[in-house]
Amino acid sequence: MNHHQLEKDIQHLEHVISHISAEDRIPLSYWRSRIEFVSGAVRVPAQASRIKRLNAALSALENRQKA
Repeated sequence: MNHHQLEKDIQHLEHVISHISAEDRIPLSYWRSRIEFVSGAVRVPAQASRIKRLNAALSALENRQKA
């Protein structure tokens, strides 16, 4: 994945994760797999930090869904 596509994917995930809930029609497992896929392409620390924040936000949603 090239740098520009990776940035677009991270930006998209940041937007989506900040607007979804556990009750959305697309399951949280889909977003988990997208984050995992993108994290495999991360090349620089700033991107890794953003992915870490996405993971934390999605984990919070997953925990609310289980409760």
